[in-house]
Amino acid sequence: MDKINPTTPDLTQENIEKIAALFPDVVTEATDADGNVVRAIDFDALKDDLSSAVVDGPRERYQFTWPGKREAKLEARRPTKKVMRPNKGKSKDWDTTQNLYIEGDNLEALKIMRETYAGKVKLIYIDPPYNTGKDRIYRDDFSQDRERYEAESGDYDEQGDRLTVNPETNGRFHSDWCSMIYPRLLLARDLLSNDGTIFINIDDSEVANLRRICDEVFGGSNFEGHIHWRRRHNQPNDKTKMLGLVAEHIIVYAKDSQQLKKSGVGKLDSTAEFRNPDNDPKGPWASKPWKVGSDQSGSRYEIAAPGGEIFDEEWMGERTTFERFLAEGRMYFTKDGHGLPRKKYYKSEREEEGQCATNWWSHELFGHNQAGNDRVKNLFDGVKNIFSNPKPIELMQGILKVGNVKDGDVVLDFFSGSGSMADAVMQLNCDDSAKRRFVMIQVPEKIKEGEPASCLGYETLTEVGEERIRRAGTKVVEEVNAANVQLELGAEPRPVPDVGFRVLEVAEPAVRDEYAEPAQYEQSQLGLFADNAVEGASDLDVLFQALPAFRIPYSATITERELGGKRVYDVNEGQLIACFDEGVDAKAIEAIAKERPLYALFRDACFAGDADVSNLEELFKTFSPDTIRKVI
Repeated sequence: MDKINPTTPDLTQENIEKIAALFPDVVTEATDADGNVVRAIDFDALKDDLSSAVVDGPRERYQFTWPGKREAKLEARRPTKKVMRPNKGKSKDWDTTQNLYIEGDNLEALKIMRETYAGKVKLIYIDPPYNTGKDRIYRDDFSQDRERYEAESGDYDEQGDRLTVNPETNGRFHSDWCSMIYPRLLLARDLLSNDGTIFINIDDSEVANLRRICDEVFGGSNFEGHIHWRRRHNQPNDKTKMLGLVAEHIIVYAKDSQQLKKSGVGKLDSTAEFRNPDNDPKGPWASKPWKVGSDQSGSRYEIAAPGGEIFDEEWMGERTTFERFLAEGRMYFTKDGHGLPRKKYYKSEREEEGQCATNWWSHELFGHNQAGNDRVKNLFDGVKNIFSNPKPIELMQGILKVGNVKDGDVVLDFFSGSGSMADAVMQLNCDDSAKRRFVMIQVPEKIKEGEPASCLGYETLTEVGEERIRRAGTKVVEEVNAANVQLELGAEPRPVPDVGFRVLEVAEPAVRDEYAEPAQYEQSQLGLFADNAVEGASDLDVLFQALPAFRIPYSATITERELGGKRVYDVNEGQLIACFDEGVDAKAIEAIAKERPLYALFRDACFAGDADVSNLEELFKTFSPDTIRKVI
């Protein structure tokens, strides 16, 4: 049996393997910092292979850099030993939900998620700290080596907090922000599906730097647009500013623009005003000119209006197309039949097709800060300012529609804050009965005493974010139930969407990856290491630590069963059967093997004796030879 390695892969070595597949002649061996011999790349040999395309030495080139960029890139590739631990007590609808809420540093969380979710996320939305000199950013200290940094700060500083203010007086003001966002975007790109997109909210301070970073991470050819969203519904009157700030930026990139176009770009709901003044049997309609615009070319021919006027112009389609539309009743002449023709398009058609988005998103259609505040206030029984300017769900739903997020797709927000995206996903699923899924990630930032959320008893931002999602989910269920009560007899009721979520915590491993050396301990302490599980770790903790090794998502169905007198976890109806009970013997092993799972997982310390370890291989060869067996 193979033993599971709890550490995430070394992405540097993964990249070396990719280069080796293309240029096997450049692979060599070198000694790393720990004295181990590892595969390495001979860059001189690689330059020879790419001699006509290599930029060497101080020659001029286009590039974007800042102090700390190299360290930030290394941080994205550096493995982590952190794992996901489940928290059923904080979760809602644990057994049935497909949604996740992850508490912890999003950099660590993204590294862990990469093992299971690489290439599976349809849309990523983030609203990162804006670097205004007041907002706090994640404290990723790349000036120290990793061991010293972890020993000094752990997950949080002495205040239990991993965020830090980045004042404008800091000489590394922009560099620190760039170093914070860069590794997270590198990891985010790996999570996106080939037709996936990322939407990033940002203000004026870092929008230029963000564009250049995204051009490097995602490729300039995958830039899809720069949305200007009017976040305020009123006119500012700030005498300290030359220009009042009413808009924010949303930068949009595709993982692969060509794949995005093939799979289909999302559309917004049509905003046209449809009427039916001529009682058209096809229903309400709007129209657009048949004559081409001044900067366009078309087909030239004469059209006779019903009033007798003759128009010799360039038109949007050929004469045969015009005559077909005319016969179908799709052509409408202005000025009571004396004016130019216009082509009808019907509400029933546009409801299915929608309309293309533009790069200007008004507050009337996409909500504003006040609307976001009002929604949260209503969810929390009228208490104001639970969050600082939460995004309105109208904005989130617009992003979901333009990103073409459909039934079964996964949406990720790794600066989830107030949880607006989760709220929007549930509401949109309520509207169209789809099953979109969300993954929210948020560091458990401490709430300051005296703030409204603190006065309600919440201690961290994750606690209040989870509660917002719970309350929003309850509202959605009430809405569906109320609509079903009003249905006519025989009509099919609307399904209740998934409004639950599993809470996971970024934490230390539940199982040690190796046993301690006996010489380091007193004889009386050696019994502590007969079992490699960490004190207090549950069997469910151990299972969740192992799931990435099998590429099984954390939303998998998990059923507790009894086989051969031992408790087991059945994951995804036989995809994985895990047994961590003590005293696992041949009877239990045989019962598990007869289930013929794709994977079987045991703990080192769970077997009754050495003979049972030997029996395991023989029993599986007899009853389920194709099952992949692993221990943790």
